[in-house]
Amino acid sequence: MSATVEPTCDLTKLDPILARYPAERRSLVMVLQDAQKTYQYLPRPVLERIAEALKVPRSHVYHLATFYKAFSLEPRGRHICTVCLGTACHVRGALRLVEHVERRAGIKAGATTPDLELTLETVNCVGACALGPVVIVDGEYVGSATTTKLDKALKGIVKGAVEEQQA
Repeated sequence: MSATVEPTCDLTKLDPILARYPAERRSLVMVLQDAQKTYQYLPRPVLERIAEALKVPRSHVYHLATFYKAFSLEPRGRHICTVCLGTACHVRGALRLVEHVERRAGIKAGATTPDLELTLETVNCVGACALGPVVIVDGEYVGSATTTKLDKALKGIVKGAVEEQQA
């Protein structure tokens, strides 16, 4: 657990989300998904407000928020780069792609750039083994990914992603 101060967040953004769903336990995952989209992550005050509004124990809200990889308790970047590390992707060079993005963005897998522009994550499998290695940038699949294809997908997101090749 980090010793950083929790940033303030505008809880009024949560009101329209909560209004769309019944104030019941069965709404929890949908509310968390919408809150994640709105805030880019799930800050503590948001989780507490959701628990209160849906009349669900905070422990249950935290359990779901930490169980599913789709949710993050830490700020995430505006752009998400996901590299598949499944067997088919791994044997076709997925780790090289992870290292490439790490060098370009100056972060390690699982981290977010300080400017909150990019989050680099890895997953065990995206289910597109025939296309491996696969990288997903903001929901767009890059099949048979190479460092060149990856740089093109990250152009404008990671400084220097394409400029170096053109020099």
